[in-house]
Amino acid sequence: MAARKSRKKIEKGEAHAPATHAGASEEDSTQRIIDATMDLIAGRGWRNIALADIAAASSLTLAQLYAIFPSKLAVLDAFERRINEKTLEGSLDVEDSVRDRLFELIMRRFDALAPYKPALRVLLNETVWDPTIALYTGPRFLNAMRWIGEAAGLETAGLGGILRINGLAAVYLSTLRVWLDDDTPDNTRTMAALDRALKRAELFVRSVPAFRRRGSAATA
Repeated sequence: MAARKSRKKIEKGEAHAPATHAGASEEDSTQRIIDATMDLIAGRGWRNIALADIAAASSLTLAQLYAIFPSKLAVLDAFERRINEKTLEGSLDVEDSVRDRLFELIMRRFDALAPYKPALRVLLNETVWDPTIALYTGPRFLNAMRWIGEAAGLETAGLGGILRINGLAAVYLSTLRVWLDDDTPDNTRTMAALDRALKRAELFVRSVPAFRRRGSAATA
C-alpha cells in the first residue's frame, strides 16, 4: 500500500528525490557535503541549518548523507581533517629554522581556509553562543597545532610539548583575528602579524629554561 501511494505521488509530480550523483565517489560526495555545509553556515549560521538542508544543498538524500556523516559536527570534523591534509602537503626546506617552517605551515593553513572565510567568521561568532562547537572542535584544533608543530620540528612530547602546542595555538589564534579581516591580495597584514607573533613566542621560549632542551625552542 505504501509503495503504491509513493508511486502515485511520483506519477503526479508530488514527490521528487534530489539528484544523487550516482557516479560520484565517496570522496567527491564528502567534499561536496563539506562545501555545501560551509556555504550554508555563511548564509544562515550554524544553528539555523539542519541535516536536511545539508542533504538538499549536496543533492543527496538524507540516507546518503547519513552514510557519510551521522551528524553536523561530523562534517566539521571532516572539514578540519581536509584542512590539515592540505596544510601538511608538500615538503619543507630542511635548511629553514623551526620558526620559518612554522610560518610556512600556518600560512598554508590560511591558504587552505581562504575559500571558507565567510563561514569561519560566522562560525567563530556563534561559538560564543553554542559551546558545543567549542567543546567538539577545541581538541581537534589543538591536534592540528600538534601536527603543525611536529612538521616544523618542534618537540611535542611531555609537559613541555603541551606548553609548546598551546603556545603555538595562541600564536595561530592571534594571527587568525587579523587574517579574518585581511583584504590584501597577498595577505600582507596576516604575514606581518604572524611574524610578530612568532617573534614574541621565540623571545618567551628563550627566557624559559625548560624549553631549551634538544633545540626545542618554539622558533629555534
